[in-house]
Amino acid sequence: MNGARWAALAAAAALVVAGCGTSTPAPAGGAPDELRLAIGGESEEGYDPTLGWGRYGSPLFHSTLLARDADLNIVPDLATDYSVSDDGLVWTVDIRTDARFTDGTPVTARDVAYTFTTAARSGGLTDVTALREAVVVDDDTVELRLTAPQSTFVNRLVTLGIVPEHAHGPDYARNPIGSGPFRLVQWDPGQQLIVERNDDYYGPAPAFRRVVFLFTGEDATMAAATAGRVDVAAVPSSLATATVPGMRLVAVPSVDNRGISFPTVPDTGRTDAEGRPIGNDVTSDLAIRQAVNWAVDRQALVDGVLEGYGSPATGPVDGLPWYEPASAIPGNDPARAAAILDAAGWVDSDGDGVRERNGVRAAFTLLYRAEDSLRQALALAVADMVRPVGIEITPSGVSWDVVTARLHADAVVFGWGSHDPTEMYNLYSSRQAGIELWNPGYYSNPTVDAHLDAAMAATDPEVANRHWRAAQADENGVGFGPAGDAAWAWLVNLQHTYYVDECLDIGRPQIEPHGHGWPITAGITGWRWTC
Repeated sequence: MNGARWAALAAAAALVVAGCGTSTPAPAGGAPDELRLAIGGESEEGYDPTLGWGRYGSPLFHSTLLARDADLNIVPDLATDYSVSDDGLVWTVDIRTDARFTDGTPVTARDVAYTFTTAARSGGLTDVTALREAVVVDDDTVELRLTAPQSTFVNRLVTLGIVPEHAHGPDYARNPIGSGPFRLVQWDPGQQLIVERNDDYYGPAPAFRRVVFLFTGEDATMAAATAGRVDVAAVPSSLATATVPGMRLVAVPSVDNRGISFPTVPDTGRTDAEGRPIGNDVTSDLAIRQAVNWAVDRQALVDGVLEGYGSPATGPVDGLPWYEPASAIPGNDPARAAAILDAAGWVDSDGDGVRERNGVRAAFTLLYRAEDSLRQALALAVADMVRPVGIEITPSGVSWDVVTARLHADAVVFGWGSHDPTEMYNLYSSRQAGIELWNPGYYSNPTVDAHLDAAMAATDPEVANRHWRAAQADENGVGFGPAGDAAWAWLVNLQHTYYVDECLDIGRPQIEPHGHGWPITAGITGWRWTC
């Protein structure tokens, strides 16, 4: 695995669970066979991998062709082997012959081909648009043929759960059939989801016959943990300082980040295809974006907002093998921020504490989801930090509908973070501007685009990584990072904080991606009671 910080994060992931129990089997007959989890992650769209379920964590009910181990190395799952042609256009995958769906039918190459073809056509959140066709070679071999080489296509094999061709209908998202370690038996939207062990699963047998996922808000989750009604509870860092009887706190390093997207084009009255406004006359100025990046004290955000459970963020892929350290800025420097604004002609001519230029005040709205206490705290803290340099930010807690209606015209606190560099491409490529939530600020730089395109098309992972890094900051300092175009102001990388029953051994968690889905359950087949 590349990158010193990546290695450090892996070591940290091991340290946080030190002393959390061993793999000693639980006493016979003494351990409960039901596990109760309050870890969020309800999918309002249901549990269909071809529409995006499982892309940020374990799909649980489904097998994937490949998987990632605790060190994020790629290992076999449903696939026994795979190879890539020299031109990067054909991925040949051999699958195991002992896998069965929970309705008793065998998993074949036809199901794999069907899944990839359907996902490519669905336009869902799992991006399989590079697929030209999926061809069944025989019952246990499939060829995935691409329209062009794509260095990140391996991540589709890791995240796309395989669905049965014969049972994939309109109601599938509510009643999924898969070949994973568990099967869904009951879903009460907004309340709970109940799964049972799949005794025909080809992999390690889970220790729990039944797992109940409770969908509770932050306060209710904490109350459930305190009352002993759940075995694992995901809580925000603001609640992670309490002592909960019978539970220990597990802080898992992640690449889950929070940052501010800036509209990078001026307001000319333009709208997108859905009539949503595009552009902002303040944040489209490079000096404003750079000044915000220099004025924000990210370590103070970690200490004060995250209660220490996190690290400063300077980009969307900090510490990963494709991260470029030269794209970062060395801490906060309000004096540097003020000098940048002075040089760009932003001055406080009327003495009200807010700079102006050509009749435009250095003021803008910062949206965040009203129900998200962490994003609210970050927005308020950032507003306080930039005020002394003459920028006025007005935080505004709104519904998700308002965020999606205004994301091209207002700054927004977003959360991202993936093991897949495709996400970086989507956030910064001009080709992705305004598509779904991608590149919401309509950022565009031809040099950056060229590096992103080259990274995607590379057939050598190291060549791809060189271009990923150059997109953040090349040898001339050109890039999307805070030292360059400052298209975003990335704030913090989170540690995911969980209260875990003292008798539950959850092993060594992966460094987790963004918190959608249930990333903590990636290793659930190895969880065991120890007392």
